[in-house]
Amino acid sequence: MTDTLRLGIAGLGTVGIGVVKIVQRQAALLEARTGKEIVISAVSARSRDKDRGANLSAYAWEDDPVALAKRDDVDVFLELMGGDDGPAKLATEAALAAGKDVVSANKALLAHHGQALAELAEEKGAALRYEAAVAGGIPVIKALTEGLAGNRITRVMGVMNGTCNYILTRMDEAGLSYQEAFDEADGLGYLEADPNLDVGGIDAGHKLALLSSIAFGTRVAFDDMRLEGIGAVSIDDIRRAGDLGYKIKLLGVAQMTGRGLEQRMTPCLVPATSPLGQLVGGTNMVVIEGDAVEQIVLRGPGAGEGPTASAVVGDICDIARGLRLPIFGQPAASLKTAQPANSESPARFYLRMELVDKPGALAKVATALGENGISIDRMRQYDHDGANAPVLIVTHKSARPDLDAALAALPTTGVLADTPVALRIEDV
Repeated sequence: MTDTLRLGIAGLGTVGIGVVKIVQRQAALLEARTGKEIVISAVSARSRDKDRGANLSAYAWEDDPVALAKRDDVDVFLELMGGDDGPAKLATEAALAAGKDVVSANKALLAHHGQALAELAEEKGAALRYEAAVAGGIPVIKALTEGLAGNRITRVMGVMNGTCNYILTRMDEAGLSYQEAFDEADGLGYLEADPNLDVGGIDAGHKLALLSSIAFGTRVAFDDMRLEGIGAVSIDDIRRAGDLGYKIKLLGVAQMTGRGLEQRMTPCLVPATSPLGQLVGGTNMVVIEGDAVEQIVLRGPGAGEGPTASAVVGDICDIARGLRLPIFGQPAASLKTAQPANSESPARFYLRMELVDKPGALAKVATALGENGISIDRMRQYDHDGANAPVLIVTHKSARPDLDAALAALPTTGVLADTPVALRIEDV
């Protein structure tokens, strides 16, 4: 390797420009810490003329990111475009095929094509690093692959989408409806161009799939994950959960059980006093549990120019130092194909429903639940002025198939005024 590490940056959005600024501002510091001069040779983006708030005049320009990836004066290709296919995939493949190291912030690309890209990188002796793809500035990939390498990981969970956490926090703190909080987040520019990537749990699901692969030595299995967004969470749920001492979070959980690999990204109730329950705004948090370390909590900004660019530059520095690690913590060929869990771990559930206010309504609900193996831990009926009575139920630990059967049976009671809401209560 030369004394200079030359970068080619594809994608000059928030993250790409953040990387440019750090490389320009911290040139001396980066050289002192890595022993190499880190410079930018060339860049690529959709528009050459856009004012991006950084001086790019010293860098060669490529309209085609694939051409950028193949340039002789690029040692490390930075894929910061996004998208699970198209130019991002083609350019990443071109760089790896040429034996170039790649740093990516693209969780969707890796969640869908991570195994093939890992195999290509290892075949060519190239590094493929992606700290910025998961939880922004939090070094969770590094924690799993390096610091916790001596642990058998038992569970990984966390809040990994700052937009969803912002929406749920605003509903809680300001008493906003879901739509009001959604519109506020949209006005602040927090939502993806396709908002369902955020509020539908897809973005966070991509991240959890990557962590799950590293934690359990399995091939990335995003398609096997259960996804449920936050669109059905109402202000009533936020308030009722609070009455019980809980907060509602879009929570990702991955764990290897006797039933197989369990992966889910769903709204859950967590204790209000827990680290996850106290997480507010756009902050992310990842909780990792291992047999030796027990539990660690990593908290920090999950997005934004500075935090995400910081993660990208951290990967660049590791490459400059000559650090070479398997992409998912162990050689790609040794990663197992995970058997998806045939059911979720039993849990307590929060049930909220509106009942027709007539004698025997609660008894019919309790009977329908009991006949399907659902035992009631707590039940609360709220004061009401209208014809319908709001009822809140917390179950004892139950299997999800039993709960689904009970929910399917409830409409036959003739006492439901609305569709029940069911949310898992996670022990954290």
